[in-house]
Amino acid sequence: MVAAFGLKANAQVDQQASISFINRVIPGKAGAFVIEAIPQENGKDVFELSSKDGKIILRGNNGLSISSALNYYLKTYCLCDIGWNGTNLNLPVTLPMVNGTIHKNTPYQYRYYLNYCTFNYTMAWWDWDRWQKEIDWMALNGINLPLAITGEEAIWQDVYKEMGFTDKQLDEFFSGPAYFSWFWMGNIDAWGGPLPQHWKDSHKELQKKILERERSFGMTPVLSSFTGHVPPSFKDKFPGAKVKKTNWDAGFPDVYILDPDDPMFETIGKKYIEAQTKVFSTDHLYSADTFNENVPPTNDSTYLDGMSKKVFNSMAAADPKAIWVMQGWMFHYNNKFWQPQQIKALLNAVPNEQMIVLDLYSDAHPVWNRTEAYYGKPWIWSMLQNFGGNIALFGRMRHVAADPAIALHDPESKNMRGIGVTPEGIEQNPALFALMLENVWRDTPIDADAWVANYAHRRYAADNQNAKAAWNILLNTVYAGGLTEGGQESIIVARPTFQKSIDRVLTKLDYNPAKLVKAWGLLINAADSLKQSDGFNYDIVDVTRQVLANYANPLQQKMTDAYRRKDLQQFKLYSSQFLELMDDMDALLSTRKDFLLGKWINEARANGITEKEKNLYEFNARDLVTLWGDKESGLREYSNRQWAGLIKGYYKPRWELFVNQVGKAMAAGSEFDAQAFDKQVKDWEWTWVNKHDNAYTDAAKGDAIEKAKQLFVKYNGVILEAYK
Repeated sequence: MVAAFGLKANAQVDQQASISFINRVIPGKAGAFVIEAIPQENGKDVFELSSKDGKIILRGNNGLSISSALNYYLKTYCLCDIGWNGTNLNLPVTLPMVNGTIHKNTPYQYRYYLNYCTFNYTMAWWDWDRWQKEIDWMALNGINLPLAITGEEAIWQDVYKEMGFTDKQLDEFFSGPAYFSWFWMGNIDAWGGPLPQHWKDSHKELQKKILERERSFGMTPVLSSFTGHVPPSFKDKFPGAKVKKTNWDAGFPDVYILDPDDPMFETIGKKYIEAQTKVFSTDHLYSADTFNENVPPTNDSTYLDGMSKKVFNSMAAADPKAIWVMQGWMFHYNNKFWQPQQIKALLNAVPNEQMIVLDLYSDAHPVWNRTEAYYGKPWIWSMLQNFGGNIALFGRMRHVAADPAIALHDPESKNMRGIGVTPEGIEQNPALFALMLENVWRDTPIDADAWVANYAHRRYAADNQNAKAAWNILLNTVYAGGLTEGGQESIIVARPTFQKSIDRVLTKLDYNPAKLVKAWGLLINAADSLKQSDGFNYDIVDVTRQVLANYANPLQQKMTDAYRRKDLQQFKLYSSQFLELMDDMDALLSTRKDFLLGKWINEARANGITEKEKNLYEFNARDLVTLWGDKESGLREYSNRQWAGLIKGYYKPRWELFVNQVGKAMAAGSEFDAQAFDKQVKDWEWTWVNKHDNAYTDAAKGDAIEKAKQLFVKYNGVILEAYK
């Protein structure tokens, strides 16, 4: 059964790979550890920890289990913490010994990681050095089923060129590198392109390194497959083919989908997997989402059954051991269409042992509990949490702490085989991800209150009562999130308006913001004791940012009220405070590399080898986090970020334009012309997106603790007064 599901049973532990891993994580300490192999238990991964002759013994059935044993040791015995935003590796001079034997086995066959969108909202510009750190982090946290779709455009180029398509025709197909996720999922063509050949070549080589490293731990990467998305010129080259137009309904042109009923569908799918296997090898797991945010042409069960068979056959024709890994997102996103009859037809067309369904949004909107657990298919409980790479403090901690284990033991969960982390963006809210991954090696709910206290201790390398009290408030405010699409954003990131929120910018808080101010005060009180902690420096900036971001909302409404009362003096007062708040946020965020627009832009440019390429990648980088398309884009602000540079260079100038025009109208006794402003601001935004002015630094500046303290003195009383 295990082998049939694509996982490596009892892979031999590679001693050298594990030693190299330990040296990457805790340089120079590999000599303190002994690595030993033990067999799996009940077909699932296992690790042990013990000590002998002054050495710490790490035992596991593969490199992944050895890595998880190391992480358990570092967290439990050394009170260390390794994460994206601040790491504590303040090891004792003498490493502590382990009394007796610690034995852990996972109840989950699969521990899945990533979402198509993560590859763009966070990972678009990553080089091998950054990927290497992430794969080590995956290994530390027991992830064994990573989505691995880097470099697939190089394979598609080979397939389509062999079919006679020209470079020019493919330039009208491949998107720019910040938009691959939606190109891969069949939503858009060409936006942000044309894609340089150097990108295709370099990322094919990058994918080889990624896969080699992931497999060296015993991970089984999930590769891509054909879902029917074809170049626009396909309909002209093959006029007899059953090609249909479909539209994502986000302001982009139609794309072309080859009907699975067409005999070419299986041919192309087979060609692709053969070409991919030749370059990247395979672990027999393939991702395919045929109707991602697109509705099928009919709800007829026979059609859906046939279509599902054809998609699967296009994999199995090249790889008889193929297992289809399907995101269950569409069953939530288009839930009116996907009724039980339609879902059954789609799923039951494929043998149970050759499909795995990702319940992509289990932390807020599970689908498993309304589909009889996907009608018997193996499925994975997943935490989505993040949309668009937005960085608001947000999560459903108590659910993440308890729900996976509750589902595991629920007789109705049937064939639940694993847990997963499927965010649209990462490198934010590190505590929530650490909590979710605590589930990997246990089958009982986690005590969230005790966990956050322990997390604060190991993250900050100190047992600080103020910090613990702050984290208890965070658990019960920002991390007691509701059922919204991710965290609440600040009005500052919205295109200027008198409304409380617009389009993609949700500003309604589902917690009392005054309580968050109290947590802020507790962290300020702890600052002198904990300032040596990198994680604390990040957290105090992040909490300060969130408090100020929240305060912008009532301040903007005071501006609005003054305008409606025709009180120019009050409008000027509140608007100047609003603009000053943005300057203060920008200065605060400048103190941490995690919050710099310049880092994002410079990493994008670093992928280019000519000025033209660098400029194209910079356009992609700027556009994704602002307009997400052209100047009429309906997705603008979807991927907004509260970053230094973006606030001062993009959000603030828009609000200044608004404030000046409203102020002029009020002074003249006339109505503000919203339509004229809208046109002007759209032109300004498009100009900004297309700039290459080297205006943004990737170097942090200033002292995070001192800046947070200054802002606390300036704003604490004012903000509490506003919330009375």
